[in-house]
Amino acid sequence: MKLDFARNARRNMLASAVNNGVKTVIPFVNRTLFLWLLGPAYLGLNGLFGSVLGVLSLAELGFSTAIVSSMYKPIAEDDEELVCAYLGFYRTVYRWIGTAVLCIGLCLLPFLRHLVHGAVPPDVDLHVLYLVHLANSALSYFVFAYRGPVLSAYQRGDVAMNVRTVLALAQFAAVVLVLVLTRSYYLYVGTTVLFTALTNVAIMVQSKRLFPKIGPRGALAPEKRRQVVADVRHIFMHKVGGVISYQTDNLVVSAFLGLVAVAAYGNYYYVVTAVAGFVATVYNAMTGGFGNRIHTESKEANFRTFLKALRLSLVAILWCSAMMTALYQPFIAVWTKGNPDLARHFATPLLMVVYFYVNQARQMLLTFKTAAALWRPDRWKPLVGGAANLAMNVAFVILLPEKWKLDGVILSTILSYVLIQIPWESRVLFTRFFGPAEARAYWGRQARFAALAVALCAATWGCARLVPLSGFAGLLAKAAAAAAFSGAAVLALFRRDLAAARGATRRKPHAEAAETKTHAETAESAEPKPHAESAEFAEKGSSK
Repeated sequence: MKLDFARNARRNMLASAVNNGVKTVIPFVNRTLFLWLLGPAYLGLNGLFGSVLGVLSLAELGFSTAIVSSMYKPIAEDDEELVCAYLGFYRTVYRWIGTAVLCIGLCLLPFLRHLVHGAVPPDVDLHVLYLVHLANSALSYFVFAYRGPVLSAYQRGDVAMNVRTVLALAQFAAVVLVLVLTRSYYLYVGTTVLFTALTNVAIMVQSKRLFPKIGPRGALAPEKRRQVVADVRHIFMHKVGGVISYQTDNLVVSAFLGLVAVAAYGNYYYVVTAVAGFVATVYNAMTGGFGNRIHTESKEANFRTFLKALRLSLVAILWCSAMMTALYQPFIAVWTKGNPDLARHFATPLLMVVYFYVNQARQMLLTFKTAAALWRPDRWKPLVGGAANLAMNVAFVILLPEKWKLDGVILSTILSYVLIQIPWESRVLFTRFFGPAEARAYWGRQARFAALAVALCAATWGCARLVPLSGFAGLLAKAAAAAAFSGAAVLALFRRDLAAARGATRRKPHAEAAETKTHAETAESAEPKPHAESAEFAEKGSSK
């Protein structure tokens, strides 16, 4: 079965954009309510529990990524029985994972207090709250979570997104009532547990409605189970590196600087993740389509699709970076009411913008690399990068002056990406799937956009600085000025690119295959197609 890449991508992007809008507004209001009604210490607890449970998520090992990737080929070949066998295997594995998360989480209870520097809010029991958070994390593995990958494999992630959007709005209404009427952190956490279960059940219902023939049945052949387990070993190494790269940042900040510093770091990082969510609508919408095309299209057609998707994402990243540079600090100042413990000096948001650009500019490559299951060749990359990030975290926190300690945590992540992870992962894609000509085209595009980003960010920041107002009115005026200037610049620079990309998403697949090849693509045309590459293509892993 050849999936409708363009149609599904548009649906996924629309659903993801709406979902990210909801996910941006709701956590912002939640964090604001925490700050205003409960205080930054409670916000720090939320961040701490999230990081601890993020480490526990390693128990998932990467089975979901491995199973979805394994489904791409049988879906392309209309082998529904094999898809069902994979799903049955996945359900069994998830039950074991949920049990492991509970057991490992309980083992951490005696050490919980050592992860917090300074005082804990007096009206909460750290251990009880942790147990509720742990139950919420483990519950997701038991309540039909295995049905979600079916939608992802068929490039219908928009359905799951729509379910999450609706239930997120319902959860938001419930949480607001709980916080305003009771100011009880316990009830707040209990509400999240309830909606975790409801979300999984609703996704299961929609998955069965769209794909009634797909269910967990049949036995997966031993050799395929071994292949999945081999994939998981490589994905697990990537997941460990991902956890070290971010989750331990929060743990280091908590252990060395305290809960208020965790809240400050969380506020700045929240802005990055909120904006990144909108950029993610581009590449997340295409993962399943990339996976299907790898098994149904030539390498040349795949590179054309990859470049078009990369262009779209870089334009979005460029504009978002410019807006963040101009508005980051004014927004934080208004949001936190100028609290000096939460509103940091200008270097902090500037480093966050650099982190945002560096991390997001690599995501389209990682998306295609994941779809191609190229995990094994760089399986050591996330461990080396994550270990370097952790070592720099501790070194910067110890050695830098108090004012710059938090900035050192951000800088360490940027350096680990630029010096280790990005060169390593790009080399894998352009030696194991594409070739040197495609690599030159890719890096040329990245270099041009990086130079434009520096210029546009500086100009947009200068434009916003011309607005003499402060406070909320000043924030709105600066936002209007920055949006008008940067938006006009992006439209002037990329009007033809955006029009071409918009037309490409509407073009039918067979028309794309008939396009004239570029010189770089012609150089690669003599190589075998991806689905014909035996040993290299069969070696799978993860790339987050």
